[in-house]
Amino acid sequence: MTMSTIRRLLLVVDNPGDARLLREMVNERAASSVTELTHVETLAEAEKHLSEREVDVILLDLALPDAQGMGAVRRAKAAAPRVALVVLTGVDDELLAAQALQEGAQDYLIKSQIEARGLLRALRYAVERKIMEEALFVEKERAQVTLGCIGEAVVCTDIFGKITFLNVAAEQLTGWSLAESAGRPMVEIFRTRDSSGEDSAETTAAVAILRIGAMHLPSCCLLIRRDGVEIPIEESIAAIHNREGEAIGAVIVFRDVSAARATALQIVHSAQHDFLTGLPNRVLLNDRIDQAILMAKRNSAQIALLFMDLDGFKHINDSLGHPIGDELLQSVAKRVVNCVRGADTVSRQGGDEFIVLLSEIQNSEMAAVMATRILKAVATTHAVDKHDLYITASIGVSSYPGDGLNAETLIKNADTAMYQAKENGRQCFRFFKPAMNARAVERQSIEESLSQALQRHEFKLHYQPKVCLRTGAVVGAEALLRWTHPKRGMLSPAQFIPIAEDCGLILPIGRWVLREACKQARAWVDAGQRPITMAVNASAMEFGDDGFLGSLFTVLEETGLESTALEVELTESVLMKRVESSANILRTLRQRGVRVAVDDFGTGYSSLSYLRKLPIDALKVDQSFVRQISTGGDDVAIVTAVINMARSLKLRVIAEGVETRTEMEFLKAHHCDEAQGYYFSKPVPARQFAELLERGVGRMTARRGRSSASAIRHESGAPDVA
Repeated sequence: MTMSTIRRLLLVVDNPGDARLLREMVNERAASSVTELTHVETLAEAEKHLSEREVDVILLDLALPDAQGMGAVRRAKAAAPRVALVVLTGVDDELLAAQALQEGAQDYLIKSQIEARGLLRALRYAVERKIMEEALFVEKERAQVTLGCIGEAVVCTDIFGKITFLNVAAEQLTGWSLAESAGRPMVEIFRTRDSSGEDSAETTAAVAILRIGAMHLPSCCLLIRRDGVEIPIEESIAAIHNREGEAIGAVIVFRDVSAARATALQIVHSAQHDFLTGLPNRVLLNDRIDQAILMAKRNSAQIALLFMDLDGFKHINDSLGHPIGDELLQSVAKRVVNCVRGADTVSRQGGDEFIVLLSEIQNSEMAAVMATRILKAVATTHAVDKHDLYITASIGVSSYPGDGLNAETLIKNADTAMYQAKENGRQCFRFFKPAMNARAVERQSIEESLSQALQRHEFKLHYQPKVCLRTGAVVGAEALLRWTHPKRGMLSPAQFIPIAEDCGLILPIGRWVLREACKQARAWVDAGQRPITMAVNASAMEFGDDGFLGSLFTVLEETGLESTALEVELTESVLMKRVESSANILRTLRQRGVRVAVDDFGTGYSSLSYLRKLPIDALKVDQSFVRQISTGGDDVAIVTAVINMARSLKLRVIAEGVETRTEMEFLKAHHCDEAQGYYFSKPVPARQFAELLERGVGRMTARRGRSSASAIRHESGAPDVA
């Protein structure tokens, strides 16, 4: 399992404010994952819930009305011994945290230091650690049972130290048969030595031991077999007494502990390494960072951390399956290891996150060179199970001492820089800068407000007309989302849509947009307006959601809008990710009468052969090509080609971002069907759009020049929820 899924979370907190805050954090970051969050205020309620229901992880406050501190931890572990446990404490008490971990908790969080992304990451890593602990426990139990079932070797001697008996296990281990060894001195058959290489004195002093009683030989004892091979063993010697209590011989019981020692070493290794890739895990990485910092202090050097996250891994994992995703992670791990020096450390943090520790570097250029090398290596095609997979990475870089004096700070700042790399286009690296923390705080603030925006009715829709170029009539509208933030005012979709996609809020927002747009289109019809087509953008997450079709048809039924009056706009990249499944969804939409348009056409990577397979109604020419008409750019030919191609496929052509009469007349002359943009009207509220339907676009547009639109050109046709 590479991406641990948390679906059932039990929150045990008695403070309503803390509970509300934690619930909001979970809902913000994991709306597509956590499906059942149960909150109880006492440990007794938690114990009852755990006896009746299964959960994936428990988030436990150490200060409850009926349980405090370690008592609460012990009771929680007793009620659900196989469930991951993360404890909450109000103070930064290292001793208390250590005690909680010793009692079986997987992690601890300090209330005043919790933030949404860190909370979900801690819960996910706690589940992963619990899975690893359970696996290690099973492995250890299996080793112990196996060793217990193996017959132990037994050697007996007389009072003079001569061999009198060997069992089968002893024969196999020593290489001597009972027939050959009987009567021979014990030191000849049962030769041992300690780790120093000298013959063990214990076996030569067996007669003396007979008078002392039972004893164990040192754990470093090696058995020298008849063929000279050395076997690590554990043995004990005891005297054999007659009825009078006199010593008459000795018995030596021993066993081969090679497997046990190997298992012990493996357990130690597993506790410090990732079970999938074999790379050092968080525990070992933190230790090595601490050691590297000490060495850097001593040698007046620097260290650097590279926090790497794969771009688009979730899509591969979801579409091709977790086994393929696991192999891809292993391939990436090998590539990164091959890039670094022997003194460096590559660690997997969980999921598709990796951290590279560069020890003792002299300057930041060395980190930049290494980051570039890793990005290039990761981006090279990975051959996995007959698939040629292409994936990229984003890297954030922090360095000691400039960006932090301890492991926690360095990792956090490298993580922050990595998110900046993603926002700057991905497949790149960024060095941490203090200003990034401010941007991270701003992003967190927007994310927190975004989760409440629907409930607070802060969203509204504007509508931009689609005009038939042949008649000049308004034939459609595109619904565009607007958000009035309570403190920041009107925010551009570019400021909040990517955040909504990252935290999973795009699904409820998209459903709201669809419902509001359909409701408004029906309201215009009921008010006596002539029917027009309502276009709504669908994001990649919405289109890929299992409930997409059901939700869409439910909205049409509940709002009473005719299915033929709805047009769903999808980008090329969304459709091309999974062509076959996309075609099936589009066929269902078409069968029910819903129209489908390809948005921003020309900017993706579709081809004519794929377009012929997809049941679509229209192509929307991206505004970047339309702008070339007025400037005489080379992309004018692309507009003409798209129009001709669409007509040959019997598809409607809609031009986005039309801003000048020159552009409009060119499109009309080349038989483009429809157009939208500031030349006709900017996106307007529903009431103004109704007036536009009555009066026409000519009366609604006072200024049609490029200058009137240039300041907010990004609104002229850009999808707001795609």
